[in-house]
This record gives sequence, structure tokens and C-alpha cells, in this order.
Amino acid sequence: MSAYAICNLFPTGMNKDILTYIEQVQDTFASFGGRFLVHGARAEVVEGEWPGDIIVVEFPDMDRLKAWYASPAYQEILPLRKDHIEGNLLFVDGVAADYDAKKTAAELRAAIGPGR
Repeated sequence: MSAYAICNLFPTGMNKDILTYIEQVQDTFASFGGRFLVHGARAEVVEGEWPGDIIVVEFPDMDRLKAWYASPAYQEILPLRKDHIEGNLLFVDGVAADYDAKKTAAELRAAIGPGR
């Protein structure tokens, strides 16, 4: 099942370190099966607030995502971003291709009991 690295960054300006990071980051996750789904896009906010830029990288599974993040190649360039851009990073598993939200709702209904 796919896993995703989702980053919400708050850039304040561009410099040579950030450009070097951008130039090199894709090579660090390619050997782990990672690929950009979203890179540096600003969201069209429909509900609530979402400041900053969004990056989403898909990996074949959580093990490969975590292996990429811990890899020497990524750890070497990570300070180029972290020293210049604040942000949040999270890892999340995707759902299977046959995922059915109705089934999840039925299981939740059964767990809370009738009448709720």
C-alpha cells in the first residue's frame, strides 16, 4: 500500500542552499521508489486556512518512505532545507485500491452501538 510524505512549508525567500536542495532531493528518493505528486503548489483553500506550500511524495510503502528519510543521501541535504524553511512533515499510509468508506462507517456504527 502506498505511503506519503506530506510537507507544509513556509518559505520566506530563496537562496543557494534551498536551490541546491531542490536540485538534489528528487535523486534521493528515486531509488526508494518515491515520486513527486505535488511540489511547491499553493492550495486553493476552500475551508479553513492552509498557509504555505505543499509537497507530496508517494512511496510504494511506509518502510521505503522511512528508509528514504533516514538514508545518508537525504540526511546530507536535509539541513539545506531545514536551516532556511520552517515547516511540518508527516508520513501517512494510503488506503488500498479497494477501500470502501461505507464499510468503515458500518464498522464504526457497530462499534458505537445502536441509536447513536
